[in-house]
Amino acid sequence: MSARLWHLGNVVVDLVLAVPALPERGGDVLATRAERTPGGGFNVMAAAARQGLPVTYAGAHGTGPCGERARAALRAEGIDVLLAPRPAADTGFVVCLVDAGGERTFVTSPGAEATLTTADLAELRPAAGDLVYVTGYSLLHDSNRVALLDLLPRLDPAVTLVADPGPLVAEIPGAALELLLARADWWSCNAREAASLTGLDDPAEAARALRSRLGRGSVLVRTGPDGCVVGRDGLLVEVPGFAVDAVDLNGAGDAHTGVFMAALARGLDPVAAARRANAGAALAVTASGPATAPDAARLDAFVN
Repeated sequence: MSARLWHLGNVVVDLVLAVPALPERGGDVLATRAERTPGGGFNVMAAAARQGLPVTYAGAHGTGPCGERARAALRAEGIDVLLAPRPAADTGFVVCLVDAGGERTFVTSPGAEATLTTADLAELRPAAGDLVYVTGYSLLHDSNRVALLDLLPRLDPAVTLVADPGPLVAEIPGAALELLLARADWWSCNAREAASLTGLDDPAEAARALRSRLGRGSVLVRTGPDGCVVGRDGLLVEVPGFAVDAVDLNGAGDAHTGVFMAALARGLDPVAAARRANAGAALAVTASGPATAPDAARLDAFVN
């Protein structure tokens, strides 16, 4: 592929704990499995890179055991790293509790990834045809938010901006959210996030409402095993999912977004790209761990 993905989100380290159920408030529960693995933005980048899309991580990262683990994982996936490690802070981490039903619950401790500055991105010039990915998590951190909002008007109009608001979308400052909505070419979120933004529980209606708020872009609302809804050019298309036996839902949305962006970069039309993303997410949930997106060969075999 000639296009490149520039990821401006946050790579963290996930401490994944499998539990039979979440403890009651003030209670305790014994984990049946524990794993430390790079997560956050890493999952999206790994999913895209495994599809053959060149990827650069342009976010901040730290000096310490979490930063070292994150960079080693990025190297293993063939992902370029733009910035030098921050000398005074380590990369942050996320405690992820996965219950017996496969649902995941997070607690995030921010680190160096929350210190991106305007100077870090001053020379960043994605080329026409490239993709830039921004997550709502970044807009929660003052420094990152200033840096990203300064970058948006400098982007070539031919650069595809993909925005994923994330589960804390209700906490994003309103002005920042509106600026992102105005520039985004694709607004990708799950049904819960869409409902939080619109007050509409029906994913199709929420997608329609979100599309009306976008200045130039289209919307994709993920609906779990049902697939997703794509809203563009005044039309809504429900793209069905793939039936699988889910083991771990952690990272499913990230796999979906990474595969979707890689498919767009290959020139697939958005509905075909969404179908491929549905398949990628379906395969991802059949294995334990947050970064379980398939490679291109496995996904091709599954879809075809």
